[in-house]
This record gives sequence, structure tokens and C-alpha cells, in this order.
Amino acid sequence: MNNEILRNLSYGVYVVSTLDNGKPTGCIANSAMQVTHDTIAVSISHDNYTNKCIKESKKFAISILGVDVNDNIIPVFGFTSGKDTDKFKGVEIKEVDGLDVIADSTGYIICEVINQMETETHTIFLGKIIDGDLLKEQIPMTYAYYHKVKKGTSPKAAPTFIEEKKSDENKLAYKCIICGYIYEGDITKEPDTYLCPICKQPKSKFVKI
Repeated sequence: MNNEILRNLSYGVYVVSTLDNGKPTGCIANSAMQVTHDTIAVSISHDNYTNKCIKESKKFAISILGVDVNDNIIPVFGFTSGKDTDKFKGVEIKEVDGLDVIADSTGYIICEVINQMETETHTIFLGKIIDGDLLKEQIPMTYAYYHKVKKGTSPKAAPTFIEEKKSDENKLAYKCIICGYIYEGDITKEPDTYLCPICKQPKSKFVKI
């Protein structure tokens, strides 16, 4: 099977936020779907700390990211853990119904959990919509745009994660050990100030593949 076909399905890129004993936490998600006029389903990995927090708080918010979102949002919410990181530190937020949503987004949807289904690796939370609004006039970012234009990769916990293929033997390529981003070419020729475009780590975090 050619797994690349799965990237042609229509996905967005979202921050799903919730509460951790009253403190905000959240993660990047790309599987969110409107099931009915007032219900939304999101898929969150068992490995994501956000999963546990949604189960305990029984509520979540979806911030819909646009193509012009701040470059730090996806690396922080997608490649760090809320268990030991305050992901909202330094992020402009809007508080709605006790949940923090990303101010630099196209808008948000607030949900109360009404049901959930377990798969082998993820929990699908079904939420009843209790609020939502538009925030910024941005073009919503699609999963395809994130990969093709932003050159982004998916965390291993993402439902859409696909193992990257190694480059041809005759081509130089380096992989970021933090987020998995593939740099095609000789990264040693980049200045010491070079940062991974996804997780903002220095080139010392890249290994040749």
C-alpha cells in the first residue's frame, strides 16, 4: 500500500486544549470532524498527556490554525509534553468557558465530552459543541499544506504519522532527532544559527541518514 494517499484526505491542523487540574494544556491534532450540527469528534493518542486530561476534565477546545500562524505554535504543542512543559507560556490566548484557546488562530470550538471510543492507539472523543467563534481572517491550514509548504512532519503520536523513507544512497540527507524533519542536502554547510523549521532545534540535533 502507498501510505502517501492518506495525505490526500482532507485534514486541518488544530490545537486541542483542555485542563490539567485547572491548568491549561494541549496538543496538536489533525483529526477533527464535525459529526452532526452540534457534535465534534477528535482523535488523541494514548501517549499524549492531553488524552488523560480530557478524560478527567470532560471538556476540550479546538483552535483552528491558519497558514500564517506563529511558527512556534506547532513545534511547542506538537513536539513537547504538557506533563512537564507549560505550553501556553508566552502564547497569546483567549479564555473561553474556562479553557485557553490560541488567539493567533482562525477561531475556536468549545466542547463537552459526551462519549468516547478506544482504538489500539488513540481515543476518539465525541464532544457536544457549547460555544465557538471566529478570531482572525486567516486561511485555515490543511494537513497537505503543512507537509508540502511548511515541510512539516507528524509526531509519532499523530493518527496520520507515516514513517519517513530514507533518501537515495547518492543523496545527502539529515534527520532531526527531535521531530523527525528531513533536511535534504549537506546541513554542515548551513550557518551555526540554523534551526530546524519545525521544532526550532539547532543543527547539532541532526544526524546523517
